[in-house]
Amino acid sequence: MPTFHVEMFEGRTVEQKRAFVKAVTEAAVKTIGCTPESVDIIITDVKPENWATAGTLWSDPRPESV
Repeated sequence: MPTFHVEMFEGRTVEQKRAFVKAVTEAAVKTIGCTPESVDIIITDVKPENWATAGTLWSDPRPESV
């Protein structure tokens, strides 16, 4: 039984999450041959102040690309 743990910034609507889990489930069924009933997806909404990349919190202003 595949279980997918997905972390993303908070703010997605229930409709967006519904479409996402449907697409992930369909991809799992197609690529690894499992049944839809065996696919679990756990979504964790993360506040931008709790996520950092390259030493910078996502809640902080991002440097402009050169």
